[in-house]
Parts: sequence; C-alpha cells; structure tokens
Amino acid sequence: MVESPSIFREIQGLLKRFGRDLLGLGQVRLELFVVEIQEERERWIAAFFLSLLVAAFGLLAGFSLTIAVAVLLWEHSPGYALLILTSVYSLAAFLYYRRLAKMRREWSILPETLGQLQKDRECLERLLK
Repeated sequence: MVESPSIFREIQGLLKRFGRDLLGLGQVRLELFVVEIQEERERWIAAFFLSLLVAAFGLLAGFSLTIAVAVLLWEHSPGYALLILTSVYSLAAFLYYRRLAKMRREWSILPETLGQLQKDRECLERLLK
C-alpha cells in the first residue's frame, strides 16, 4: 500500500510547527532565565553594600559601647565590665550566625525559571502519553 504525498506534507507541516513552537518556548524560558539572573545580580549587589554599611556602623557602635562601658564601670570592676561586653558580643554573634545559617538553608536560585521548566516538562509528559 502506497502512502499519499499529502500525508507526508501534513506530517512535515506538523513537525515544522512543533519545532517552531518548541523554539518559541525555549526562547521565552531563556528570556525568563536572563531576567532572573539580572534581578539576582542586583539583589546581590544591594545586599553586599548594605552588609558593608551594617558592618561598618555596627563596628563603630560596638567600639563606642565598649569604651563607654569600660570607662563607666572601670572604677567598680574592670573584669566584670569586660566580661559583660564579651557576653553581649558573643550572644549577638551567635544570633547573627543562626540567622545566616537559616538564610543559607532557605536560599533558592532561579525559582521562577525552575518552576516554569517543571510545568513545561509535566505538560510535555501529558501530551506524549
């Protein structure tokens, strides 16, 4: 039995459309990826500079507090003054360490792109069944 050329043309047309649609889908996902990369870069830069400012002013405040407490309590008990300051700074360092560890655990890179790719995969799996 001989297949008619029109069926081959229809199949060829379907394959071309499928290829164009697949390329279009890939382009949209790539654009989303690029936008998210740019947003992530801006967030990193802002976070970096804010971190520097927080560190600088926090250090200045810590020095000022240390000098103030040491001067005020030096006559009563210099050892206790330094012990209290060490305890306060250690507690602050521990709390910030826990916050940083939590942030690192919950960090998600390119969530929108990954979500869209997962949706695309599920859709293609349904179509190909």
